[in-house]
Amino acid sequence: MYSLAVPANIGLSLLPAAVSESCRKPHVLSVSGSDSGGGAGMQADIKACGALGVYCSAAITAITAQNTTGVQGIQVTPENIFAMQLQSVLSDMEVDVVKTGMLPTVQIIDILRSQLESYPVKGLSHCMQAIEMHIFVHIILCFSAFSENTFQRLRSGLVVDPVLIASSGDCLTSHEVADMLCKRLLPLADIVTPNLTEAAVLSGKSRVCTLLDMQEAAKIIKDFGPRYVLVKGGHLQDISEANVDLLYDGETFYDFHGTRVETLNTHGTGCTLASCIAAEMAKGVQIPEAVKAAKGYIQAALEHSKNMKIGKGPHGPLNHFFAFPEYSKIRRHHLFKASDLRLYAVTDSGMNKRWQRSTAEAVRSAIEGGATIVQLREKEAESSDFFKEAVACIEVARKSGVPLVINDRLDIAMACGADGVHLGQSDLPVREARMLLGLDKIIGVSCKTVEQVQKAYEDGANYVGCGGVYPTNTKRNNRTIGLEGLYAICSASPLPVVAIGGINEFNAEEVLRDRPSTLHGIAVVSALFDKPVVCKATQVLAGKISEFFHR
Repeated sequence: MYSLAVPANIGLSLLPAAVSESCRKPHVLSVSGSDSGGGAGMQADIKACGALGVYCSAAITAITAQNTTGVQGIQVTPENIFAMQLQSVLSDMEVDVVKTGMLPTVQIIDILRSQLESYPVKGLSHCMQAIEMHIFVHIILCFSAFSENTFQRLRSGLVVDPVLIASSGDCLTSHEVADMLCKRLLPLADIVTPNLTEAAVLSGKSRVCTLLDMQEAAKIIKDFGPRYVLVKGGHLQDISEANVDLLYDGETFYDFHGTRVETLNTHGTGCTLASCIAAEMAKGVQIPEAVKAAKGYIQAALEHSKNMKIGKGPHGPLNHFFAFPEYSKIRRHHLFKASDLRLYAVTDSGMNKRWQRSTAEAVRSAIEGGATIVQLREKEAESSDFFKEAVACIEVARKSGVPLVINDRLDIAMACGADGVHLGQSDLPVREARMLLGLDKIIGVSCKTVEQVQKAYEDGANYVGCGGVYPTNTKRNNRTIGLEGLYAICSASPLPVVAIGGINEFNAEEVLRDRPSTLHGIAVVSALFDKPVVCKATQVLAGKISEFFHR
């Protein structure tokens, strides 16, 4: 068993969509019941996908009357209307992933299966955009004994959330339906996501209440044919193992841990988790990483929902849009903090070669010394070498939780999964970079004028680098603006500013002594990397500037 031991899908989730379909939005079709209380079902699916930047269409299987106290009534959608909903969406709109929830009757399942066979969804085609389909098929035939059904599954993009019992304990379907689900849908599914009660029903076990039970149930369910089985352990009796979800691929178990949040607002967590997995899959993310991302979203949503009060009952909903207040106010990445700019280390491969150390070693030393963000700058290396260098540096930075951005090279930043990119005035415009990177990446821009700063803000940058403050040897023909110019730009900037250019341990205090409130740090190159011991040089500089950020 591995704890989150899943390799990252570096770059593959972004490059095809960004290069070939920059205007196309990932699309999930939710096939589920409507929850009048808005906490679960179709409503939860649409909100979760929307929060993750994915379009969500709908085929409603049933209309339920429910609230925070329970389920008061269920009306199954007429079969002809349900079939028309599926046909309308699948025949016209390019669907990446289908996510199912409440499937109340055997007939509904049969219709869904038939429609999926008639209109296979896009599925894993994000991973195939770089090659022609006939090449992909040739590779499949040459290297695997894939059956037609297996190839169909590659195209299906199906997430099955077996909604059998509501959070309130109300039964939503029958054992006959559960049996049909196993026989008709699970063979097509990429992943099925039962909770403990649902896992017991699907596996035929009397109950599932321990980690061992979860593993046994997962193995039984896997035999029905899904690629992955995710058994959710949020209600495990053993408090020490609570909030552990087990992912099984037929050979290995991966466990995903979370922290228990004491709250009544848990209605719809199962629907939301499955929808988040589907949303990440629609972006082209591999399933283990999609589960990891979805688990993280649920954890954050629970934390931000724990004190929310909606309804009189014990089963309140989640706040799916917990991150959106920050977007609506400043339209910036909610994980980026201005304080990350405090000691901004900009690497220089020439200096590192001169001191006979790799860039990754230099980055590690800078972070150990107190660097709060790292910019990887490489002007001479071939793209392939730069990519390898970036991957090694990102691994170092991730272990310490320090953001790492790539200078200029958006392609390298996307391919290696960096936290963002820093652009100059002659690089790709910020607006286009934001369209390619999405909202969840950091974009910094070098600016020398108030007009450039305002443009960066309007186009979606997170911060600006302002300078050169002093003359520097690291950038030829770089016009200096001095402290007066720096402070003037800071005073007019709606974005956090980091000062750069000729700053070192001798003049850093001068830069920060009377700093405007928007000046959040200094960026340095030779003051760190043209030193024999990077860690020590970073510690010295970090010590000199620390007092200016604790007043």
